[in-house]
Amino acid sequence: MEEEEDHDNTRDADKSKVMSASPTLTNEKVNASEEGSHETKERDPVNERGETEHSKENDESTSAQPSLTDIKEHPEQNEDSPPTRESEMMSVPPATNKKGALHIDMSENKDEESMKMSAEIQQKKEKETETLFARLHLQDKHRQKFSPEDFLKIGPTVKDHATSEKDIAHTFLQRLMMLDYRARYIPVRQVSSDVSQSNPGPEIEDNNFDALYSSSVDSDQSKLTHVHPMDVQMAVFHCSDSFLKQNIMSKLSQCQYALPLLVPDPFTQDIHCPLWAFRQIIKTWKTQTQIKDGPSSVTMKSMPICTAETPMVSFFRLGSLPLSKSQLINTLINDRHSTFFHRNCPGSTKSRHLIDGMAEIAWYCPSGKPNDAFTDCIAFGNLHGDALLIEKQREVMTEKSSINVVLVPTLEKGGDSATVISALFMSPKPLIILIADNDCGADQMKEGKYKMGLKNRSQSEVSKELKGIIGKLLSGPHTSFQLETMAEVSGIRVDENDAVCQKGKSAAMKTVDLLWGMDVSKIKDTFLPCQGQLWHDWCKINKDLHRLKGDIEKMKCTNEKEQMEIRLKQRTASCSKLIELFIKSLSSLPSTEREYFLKWTQILIDALSTDNLSSILQSYDEKWSEVLVLKKKHDKSDELKSKQTELDQISTKLQSATIGLEHIFREMGQIYEAHASLQKPTKPVKTCWSKYPEMAAELMISGHPMELMDGDAGHVPSTWISGVLDEVIKKLGEVRVFVLSILGVQSSGKSTMLNAMFGLKFAVSAGRCTKGAFMQLVKVSEEIREDLKFDYILVVDTEGLRALELEGNTTLHHDNELATFVVGLGNMTLINIFGENPAEMQDILQIVVQAFMRMKKVKLSPSCLFVHQNVSDIAAAEKNMDGKRRLQEKLDQMAQLAAKEEGCDAECFSDVIAFDVQKDVKYFAQLWEGSPPMAPPNPGYSESIQELKTIILSKAQTSDGIKLSQFKSKVQDLWNALINENFVFSFKNTLEITVYRKLEVQYGNWTWALRSTMLTIENQLYTKIENGELDTVELNLLHKEISGTFGEIEKDMTTYFDDDRDKEILVQWRGRFESKIKDFHDEQVKGVKRKLDEVIQQKNACKKIEDKMTEFENKLLQKSKDLAHELKDKAKDKEELKKEFDSVWSRWVNELTADIDPIKDINLERDQTSILHELGFESFINESKKRSTFMNISKVGDYSTYVFFTKHRDVSKKDQHSQHKEKGLDTKSHEKNVIARNLEKLSEKVSEGLSKVNTFVFVNRLKKEEQEQIESLIGDVEKQSLDAIKSKPVATRGYRPTYLQEVAKHVQTRVTDFESQWKYTLKKEFTVDLILYVFGRAGSWLLQTHKKFKMNNDTLTQLDSKKNQYYNIFRSFCKGSSSAVVLGELISDKLKSSAVEAVCNRTAIDITGQMRCNVPAFNGNRLNLEKHVLKSLAEKEDFDGFITYIQQPRNQAESFIKEEVEKYIFTEQRDEVQNMLKRNVEDINKLMRQASFTASEKVKTQGGDIDTWVKEFSSLLKDELSFTICCQYFSCINDFDFLKEEIEKGLKFILQEMNSMPLDKIKEFRLQPDQILIDQLCNCCWETCPFCAAVCTNTLKDHSPDKHKVPFHRPFEIQEWHTKGKVDLAIDFCTIRFKQYQNAGGNYATWDITPDASKMIYWKWFVCRFQDELEDHYKLKFQGRGEIPSEWREYTKQEAIDSLYEMF
Repeated sequence: MEEEEDHDNTRDADKSKVMSASPTLTNEKVNASEEGSHETKERDPVNERGETEHSKENDESTSAQPSLTDIKEHPEQNEDSPPTRESEMMSVPPATNKKGALHIDMSENKDEESMKMSAEIQQKKEKETETLFARLHLQDKHRQKFSPEDFLKIGPTVKDHATSEKDIAHTFLQRLMMLDYRARYIPVRQVSSDVSQSNPGPEIEDNNFDALYSSSVDSDQSKLTHVHPMDVQMAVFHCSDSFLKQNIMSKLSQCQYALPLLVPDPFTQDIHCPLWAFRQIIKTWKTQTQIKDGPSSVTMKSMPICTAETPMVSFFRLGSLPLSKSQLINTLINDRHSTFFHRNCPGSTKSRHLIDGMAEIAWYCPSGKPNDAFTDCIAFGNLHGDALLIEKQREVMTEKSSINVVLVPTLEKGGDSATVISALFMSPKPLIILIADNDCGADQMKEGKYKMGLKNRSQSEVSKELKGIIGKLLSGPHTSFQLETMAEVSGIRVDENDAVCQKGKSAAMKTVDLLWGMDVSKIKDTFLPCQGQLWHDWCKINKDLHRLKGDIEKMKCTNEKEQMEIRLKQRTASCSKLIELFIKSLSSLPSTEREYFLKWTQILIDALSTDNLSSILQSYDEKWSEVLVLKKKHDKSDELKSKQTELDQISTKLQSATIGLEHIFREMGQIYEAHASLQKPTKPVKTCWSKYPEMAAELMISGHPMELMDGDAGHVPSTWISGVLDEVIKKLGEVRVFVLSILGVQSSGKSTMLNAMFGLKFAVSAGRCTKGAFMQLVKVSEEIREDLKFDYILVVDTEGLRALELEGNTTLHHDNELATFVVGLGNMTLINIFGENPAEMQDILQIVVQAFMRMKKVKLSPSCLFVHQNVSDIAAAEKNMDGKRRLQEKLDQMAQLAAKEEGCDAECFSDVIAFDVQKDVKYFAQLWEGSPPMAPPNPGYSESIQELKTIILSKAQTSDGIKLSQFKSKVQDLWNALINENFVFSFKNTLEITVYRKLEVQYGNWTWALRSTMLTIENQLYTKIENGELDTVELNLLHKEISGTFGEIEKDMTTYFDDDRDKEILVQWRGRFESKIKDFHDEQVKGVKRKLDEVIQQKNACKKIEDKMTEFENKLLQKSKDLAHELKDKAKDKEELKKEFDSVWSRWVNELTADIDPIKDINLERDQTSILHELGFESFINESKKRSTFMNISKVGDYSTYVFFTKHRDVSKKDQHSQHKEKGLDTKSHEKNVIARNLEKLSEKVSEGLSKVNTFVFVNRLKKEEQEQIESLIGDVEKQSLDAIKSKPVATRGYRPTYLQEVAKHVQTRVTDFESQWKYTLKKEFTVDLILYVFGRAGSWLLQTHKKFKMNNDTLTQLDSKKNQYYNIFRSFCKGSSSAVVLGELISDKLKSSAVEAVCNRTAIDITGQMRCNVPAFNGNRLNLEKHVLKSLAEKEDFDGFITYIQQPRNQAESFIKEEVEKYIFTEQRDEVQNMLKRNVEDINKLMRQASFTASEKVKTQGGDIDTWVKEFSSLLKDELSFTICCQYFSCINDFDFLKEEIEKGLKFILQEMNSMPLDKIKEFRLQPDQILIDQLCNCCWETCPFCAAVCTNTLKDHSPDKHKVPFHRPFEIQEWHTKGKVDLAIDFCTIRFKQYQNAGGNYATWDITPDASKMIYWKWFVCRFQDELEDHYKLKFQGRGEIPSEWREYTKQEAIDSLYEMF
């Protein structure tokens, strides 16, 4: 980078001569942009200095660059005036003395005037620097530095056109991070209009040529110049903290640009050496060594440049030159790339502020080829500015260099440069003097001392000659340069000497010192033991644990025990000194020091392994080449095997020698997992392992990549990952992330692409290819946050597919596993295809398409983009179209193949995933512009990166991303499914399951709100019907009554689905649940209408009786009144009155009911016997009743005694088919048998030891499935029979024996039909027992319902119930009580029963509501109920209850609900229920008193008689109480206040009685809390697993298309599975045993049984606790293969109960 001013007035002439003689010594001029070309040509001093055309090579990269906007130059310096010493001094920093103090090199005798001038110059320089920083909007950043976090974020698209001055610094840095070396040449957009136009000079006449030859320039114009590109670079550098400087240096190095070595501070003038910034740079080169009498060998070296010892050739100039020194150096390094910025580069300007006095360095790295310019790595130093004025930097550079190259305008004694040249000439170091005004060739003055002229010589000639001299000098003895030695130079400030850096280094040294002197391949085994063989063994066992075969449970227990032992060993080995020191520093150091510590640790560890890695990689490369040669020859000899074995050994050694921070974090993860898996630590640990995830989370948030999948073990440490992500969520909150993952072949540039796109830190160095998968968070900036729906992009980088270390099936399985995992994680996956090899493309496409196919099958919908890298001629549209067409064809072909393999339909790739080949394929140019290691990145690559980033963000705008917690769950789900054999079968989306369960709870709340409201409505309408206020119930009325509640629920549902945090998951069920709620609403309305219609029907049926009863009551009232009148003299003798009343009561009743037949009680036993006689079963009745087996026929378990085994069991398919025909079986029945046979075959494949599903038998013993078929028959018949009985009008018309007769015939028909489709004949005892069982189940309901019918319809019964009422009336009349008193007593008596009923019904609803809210078993979903049922069974240790639960789960659930209600009312919450009852008593009492008061007041104010009063009183009670009374005998009443008082007296007695009413009273009325809860909670799915009979736990009864599921299944022996031909019960779980069961179709296909690695503690405890009972129940033994593992017996009941909370 050079801008040397020319000498005096000869500058232009000399320059013209040089340019004409050596046209390539200058660069071509920059073509101005269309909008800025005019201004640039008029005002840019560079353009007026006379530039030649660009070379053809650079034209492509620079011609498209718009020119930078000019800015004002210093007013003191006119661009055409010759540069003076003062002007030169103004443009360079003053020299410093050895202590770095300000020292202006003028004459030896400094007088006051010169000192004053120097001060003015320095002041002016500082002002110009401040102005520069202000123009770049960096004035505050010189103190408040930029950090990597400021740029590690997703911001707006980087502009590829002219930008404003205020944005140029950010744009430069962003483009540099994207490896765009054109970041130096960013054009600046002009803010103001053209100055020449705004201030035009005097008009020039056409023939006035004076202006043409005038050299004067407008003073305003001379002030305008744009910011020098290197000023932008260095301003950003000065405003960056040490970590960002490190990133900048790394990117500059990757762009093959020179790096700042000595940097003067623009404000203090101190000289800095940014040694720390060099620390991350690693250079790789190859050297060619000629072996005597043999071929040459190539040796590869790769090492941190700070530690590399290389020769350094230093260049500097003395005085001003007409040519560019920097351009000359470039020709030595790379003549196609401007490694050092020079005066002829685009954007160069004469005005610069931060360059002079700075020394830069660049390295030439040979490629090991014959055309290398030099045979070894060489450093080139370049001191900018006049070295005569920069004494300190010149001294440092000459001291450190191996060869000094000096450029002088002329070589003469006594000149300004003579002293310096003389000193260099006398130095022992080689010297090359390049003389601008001399045209002689190279001349060796003495050994190591050369001079060479430049005048009239071409660039190529000078470069070639110079290369020769340098090569010759370096072939002999020479000094070497090492960057680290810069820390020893006095007078310069080295950044690594800062206290904060030294503290980080010191901590890192303490940690890494442990490793010095060790064999690198032994470090991991010694200090990181947890992640070595122990972890690998654990991973292998864990995968085996999910793929068990044979004696599964015993193997599972053995494997779990081995895993626990490994964890114990890990925990014991987890306190290595290395980890202890590392954790101590990581947890105690402040954030900045901690960052230094981490980087120093990596640097020091790298230093340990660099040499080893290089040699191992070299050996690997050589051995791999040998193997390839043998393979090409199709050589299958022992030599090939030997070479491959050696290659494997080298690969293992390479893996052992590769160590980095990721391995230390991996060790932390294993220590954490080992401790976390052992819940009872045996001894205190030295390190606080529970804090490890928090430490890792802090680093992940700050931008460090975190290992997601261990590439060495091929396993995801899920406990560790969950812990880290949990801590990230704690610190960041529940942020949303867009997961971007990448897939591609090994070494295809995936990490490089991600790093360039987002400024990430994924490892890309040679020998450090990504293994496994890493994740890194990238924040979304505020500028684009509004356009996106997420806060971060989480980038997942992966190891390459088709890794060289793996072969054959191992490669394919590993790649499929990795691809499925990565594709499943990503919201979008980048598919990185490298090169145009069709075979390689096909391999990766097949893997990728299959991964997407799996995602479709498990209902995940990621998107994808194909990135085709390293494509030649990407600009050719026709070729791209053809490439896309071929890619589409390949994808379609792979989709068809994957569809066959995964067992689904797909004709093209777009059937698998949404894909548009026109939009979703991006072609990339090759990364390097030339051949590495000296090639810079291709600018086209950077453009492609930017375009791809824009596409990604555009597509991401349509995505909501996922919450970080969802990502955590997805990692677990995908990995759990992958370690099983069948991913699709095994995948379980736990996040969706959790969200669905929450939705089920909400669904329960919504349905309960509807149900409770409908109960209240039903109560009110029921009362109105009883009061005769309502004789018909229309649906419209019910819809209107419930509309308010339903509307609120609809609003609540909308809010829930729209605003819930998991709304993007909920959306898939929204339509279904909205429909279910609507259906439930309609069912409730119809159900209430049906009940009320029955009430109306019953009331109508009883109308004649009620009318008759009213007539009878009136007659009884009159008779009582008459009798009282007759016996009024005996009123005081109660016994006499009672005796007289009793004597006439029977006579009265007989008179009134003489023509009415009483309703008789029913005799069910007699009717049942009669019906069985009619059916011809008379001989079996007594025996069946004597055995009493019919009472528990549904729980028998073994029905073999009911069967005649008369048909041969192994009927051939042909015979079976003919039998089906003979018996008239339909096709569907035949299909069922086929399904059974299919399952039989599948089971046989799964295990030879366990019997097939249909052949778990002994001689004369039914198979398991046959037992289940009989159980199913019994259940179906029972339900159908009870439904049929309950549909009969018993409540309105009474019992009829024909009802039982119909049921018996139905049972007989069902049994006959069953036998016709079965292999065997059922004995008649079975039919008789089944009929008796059904009769028994229906009997209680019939008796209870008929009793109610009799109470409501038998006149005699009703009159008898009113005897006491009329006795009281009679007695009142005898006492001479007034009619008001008698009426008051009569009203009170009628209100009493109605009030009690109302209070009890209200209390029943209140109790149910309270229990729904407060009882844990009832306030959740169906799964929650299941958990509490099992908990209750375990607590009671009730084996019979367990058997009921297993065989009839709904019955057990109903029993549990009844027990809980009983406990709640009578024990646990007795006082609360009493209070509820009292509150309702108070409310009803208040209602009755208010009605009495209001009726009395209305009659008094508005007039009316007793009929008016009664009418008003009844209307006020009609919604709550049923009340009717006849007043024809009380018409004389007119004192309504007195009547009110009498009624209140009666109400007091009612209140007292109701307050003392026992809680049992609630059971006597229509609404029962237990039945309400049963209706609410048991109206769900009750399908059972076809293997273990576990119950589907879906809250919805009909949940199609979702399959039946249960979180945890049960051991087979619970369903009597046993080993074929033996008495050995089976103890396996169906979640492990069966995989392909759905292929059997039928009921099997409706179940989704996902593999489960949980311990199933509950059922293991059950088996051990009830072993004897189970053996006795099934008449089988837990022995042989069914022997219970000893580990099962260690579980306690409490552990079993606790496990329910984990299971559910």
